[in-house]
Amino acid sequence: MQANSTNLLKITLSASLLVLSALSQAEELELHITADFRAKTLEDSTVSVTAVPKKVIKERGASHIEEVLNIAPNVNMSSGGSRAKYFQIRGIGERSQFIEPKNPSVGLYIDNMEFSRSGGSATLFDVDQIEVVRGPQGTKYGSNALAGIIKLSTTEPSNERKGRIESTIGTYGQKSLGVAVGGSLVKDKLLGRFSLHSNKANGTMSNKFLNRDDTNGRDELTLRGHLKWLANDDLTVRLRYLHLNLDNGYDAFSLENTRDTYSDQPGSDKQKTNAVSINTQWNMNPAAKLKTDISYSKTNTDYSYDEDWSYVGQFDDSLYPYSSFDQYLRKRNNKSFETKLISKRDGRIFKGKTDWLVGLSHVEKSEALTRKYTYLAKDFTSQYDTKSTAVFGQLESKMNNKLNLITGLRVEKWQADYSDSDGNNRPYNETLFGGKVGVEYDMSYDHLLHASVSRGYKAGGINTNSTLPQDKLDYGTEYQWNFEVGINSSFKDDALKTRLSAFYADRKDQHLKTSVSVTRSDGSSEFIEYFKNASAGKNIGLEAELDWKLNDKWTMKSSLGLLQATFNSNELNGRDQAHAPNYQYSLGAEYTVSDNLKAGMSIEGKDGFYFSDSHNEKAKAYNLVNGNLSYKKKKWTTTLWGRNLLNKDYDTRGFRFPNNPGKGYIEETYTQKGEPRTIGLTVSYDF
Repeated sequence: MQANSTNLLKITLSASLLVLSALSQAEELELHITADFRAKTLEDSTVSVTAVPKKVIKERGASHIEEVLNIAPNVNMSSGGSRAKYFQIRGIGERSQFIEPKNPSVGLYIDNMEFSRSGGSATLFDVDQIEVVRGPQGTKYGSNALAGIIKLSTTEPSNERKGRIESTIGTYGQKSLGVAVGGSLVKDKLLGRFSLHSNKANGTMSNKFLNRDDTNGRDELTLRGHLKWLANDDLTVRLRYLHLNLDNGYDAFSLENTRDTYSDQPGSDKQKTNAVSINTQWNMNPAAKLKTDISYSKTNTDYSYDEDWSYVGQFDDSLYPYSSFDQYLRKRNNKSFETKLISKRDGRIFKGKTDWLVGLSHVEKSEALTRKYTYLAKDFTSQYDTKSTAVFGQLESKMNNKLNLITGLRVEKWQADYSDSDGNNRPYNETLFGGKVGVEYDMSYDHLLHASVSRGYKAGGINTNSTLPQDKLDYGTEYQWNFEVGINSSFKDDALKTRLSAFYADRKDQHLKTSVSVTRSDGSSEFIEYFKNASAGKNIGLEAELDWKLNDKWTMKSSLGLLQATFNSNELNGRDQAHAPNYQYSLGAEYTVSDNLKAGMSIEGKDGFYFSDSHNEKAKAYNLVNGNLSYKKKKWTTTLWGRNLLNKDYDTRGFRFPNNPGKGYIEETYTQKGEPRTIGLTVSYDF
């Protein structure tokens, strides 16, 4: 880790504050983690996981996951669109997508439906809990979980009639309205819950040429439906539906790196999704139960931008200005089927000491791209189809009263076919495997030790730009061996709870995103990104979380992530990987003024990090202060919230290339700004 004295001081301060302070309610201490095969309480879970409950989502006024994700240690995100929709866990993950198809490193799941290629889907109204699981999850999730997964779980329907109406107004023209209602349709037989939420905002950029403040604005609609049929005492059937209509603008970059743009053709970042899933759980007998998940989703996206970030006539012709517009239209279809046979108490094997699970999964994905670009003689089109069939299993063996052994294995047949209008037609087939061996040791009622060795994988892929050399058109599969140890502890009669994990990840044939800048005949440049395999990488770090209920008035929470993610390859040996800050922390406290009034404050920060693996420009370290004040009376709750209260200027995405004719097309660094100070008022009525 190459940290200067200032960074070391910040790390030391963060570690000290971790021991001394930090936001949690007693109800949060009973959170259940559902991302593994068997649900466990947060304290009993032996993966490195951060759970973000509904309470925190409300207090932050969060409408999308980007507004709460900094709570999770060693998790970063990148923009390049209207939302930060590309995620990195422990330094591993994608940062953008242009012409190339993408196999994600971080899985995104919403009620067990996969949206790993569409991060904009993670809207948060009526979401009950977010789980961020760090480290490879090869046994359960396969090739989309090399770095980990993010899972959103929405509010469950119940027999009791429940509902919520919520309205928010905020800075930058934010207006949102949401309604959720649920309950018994047929008592004890058919339950349902439905929600509808609209979120609109002008955005934080101002287009001076068009005299508009909404060219980077948001117009997001989320509709959810959930029917739960209790067919009999042994069979439960769920039907879920999700509709998303995200009609967002994209006008986020300027030649002067300010919040003022001069684009004459502002872009879009749109998404329309319809998804449906059927889930069943059948308690076959006292020995086993069968779970089945079937889902289908259809997503259309429109991602476009003004490439020159200027207007025609802004520069004298002698400076060789150019004007171009780039648009990527994608149609994605996902089909998935998974079935799992899971042991119950009477079905344990090996003298009744081992729980078992076996499963089968089949996933088909298709992605059709149409690129409309000023410098193309005709539209570029491509088709990328993948099929994945996997078998998997896991054993959880109780060796004695204190020691448990966990073993898991997944074997996956991966097939991909790619073709495009440039005449490229390339198949890609491989058999992949991953898994885990872990131990859990109950030192005492208050301390749970755990250690594991896991193997994750991510299928290779295809670079599509035909101007690249032939040897840069393909890249191979990446594997990761992850070694991890940790301890979950409880002190002061469960008032203070801590979770600590240390890990070492050895990446083989690491996927490296790099770029080249090609000069056109008119003097302008085209920026081409592509993937290749680096020889190796090492990701080493620590994650710690602390929840502390000091007394009836004060509750505290903190998290700290330390990370050394470096390359071990000839061209980048020893250099930090992109979007992998050396440290990240969050500290918060909540004070109960009275039964009706609560106040909270938090600070979160992270170290600077490289924007890309192809240049040396970095984001600066930053710290953000957030706060909230909530008043509840009967069924009404009013929350005044603020994010980035000190209006810290920070960057979420950065590129380096020539684009300014006024400066002779010299190479410069261009960045997308993070959210400035944002304040809002949310009023909700629960019934």
